[in-house]
Formats: sequence, C-alpha cells, structure tokens
Amino acid sequence: MSEGLGRILAVLSLSTIAIACTKDSSMQRSDSTVPGPSSAAPVAPDSFRVAFETTRGDFVVDVIRAWSPRGADRFHELVDAGYFTDIAFIRVLPGFVAQFGMHGDPAVNRRWEANPIPDDPVVQSNTRGTIVFATSGPNTRRNQFFINYSDNMRLDGLGFSPFGRVVEGMSVVDSIYAGYGETPDQARVATEGNAYLKRGFPQLDYIKSAKIVGS
Repeated sequence: MSEGLGRILAVLSLSTIAIACTKDSSMQRSDSTVPGPSSAAPVAPDSFRVAFETTRGDFVVDVIRAWSPRGADRFHELVDAGYFTDIAFIRVLPGFVAQFGMHGDPAVNRRWEANPIPDDPVVQSNTRGTIVFATSGPNTRRNQFFINYSDNMRLDGLGFSPFGRVVEGMSVVDSIYAGYGETPDQARVATEGNAYLKRGFPQLDYIKSAKIVGS
C-alpha cells in the first residue's frame, strides 16, 4: 500500500463515508406527490442483476440478497422506481471508494432520506468491486451508496454491509472522474440538487439510468 493511500485509509472512517445532514428548514417539508419509498420495501429476489448506464460507459452489478437482505430490498425498490436518473458520483477517491446516490431533485431526495432502513449484519467483506450503502451512523441507510475501489476490509468492522458486486465494467467504475475528491457539499446538494453540481462541478460523471436486467 502506498504512503498516500495509507493516509487516506487511516483517516477515512464511518463518518467520512457518511451522508451529510442539514438543518435547513426546507429539508423538513413533506412532498406527498413526489415518488418515494413504500412503508415496507417489497422483498427483492434472492439475486438480481442491475445494468447501469453512465456518462463514462456501462457497468453491471449482481445483487445477492443473502448478503444484506434489507439493503437488497431497498436497492431493488430504488431501481424499480426509476430513481437512478441523472445521479452524480459526488465523492470519488481513487484507491478507496466512488460514492453516489443523492437525487438531483431535492424533493425526491427528501422523501428517501426521510425513510432510513435498519442495518444488516456484515456477512460479506468490503472487497474491491462490492457495492455498499453509505451511512451517517447505525440504522441510517437511505439512498446513498459507494463502490469499493480496493479491498477495504477495515470497513467490515464499522458495519458496512455489501449487498452486491460489480461483475462487468469495473474499468468504467475505475475511470469515473475523481478530480473533485470530496469537495462537493452534500448539504448544498440536498437543498439545491443538480443545479448546484452542474454549475460548480461540470466534470462530474453521472448515472444516466439503471434497470433490472435479470436474476
């Protein structure tokens, strides 16, 4: 491991793969007309495959429900709802993770952020290519995710429970634009959406679509 990567992994803990919170009053408004999660996510298939189309190219994720049942159910619900449209990779750290999931429409983002799901036990290690929920503490999995760039097994003990892995197109994931690092402000994304990102961070890569293509 390089000295630089060692420093990154030494300081990046649960709090820094976290969902930023804001006290802005606009976050408290309820938008009943905006698509959001059901009161109880439908049970996902035992396994299913999701194809992502991005501004860098395509990649495919296999989800294994036994690894993280509640996580797989929420992810299936998001994909099935057509959530992943124009979703930015807002935090990309080479050698560590690529994070995404905040919706470009703040109203849609509010609905999903207001409905966290309980944690699952960690039964699959955070190896390269696995996909995991980002959190802000116990039982705070919502609508943000990261893909592990490296074997980040130290995250296992912090409660990060992978629910799937990239099985095609990992080279595409590796090529996602990383020049902004952690600079985009998640609190501003929550209140201003993609207008803030596209104005201030024009080189960010985005998920154009995600769809279930098989099981």
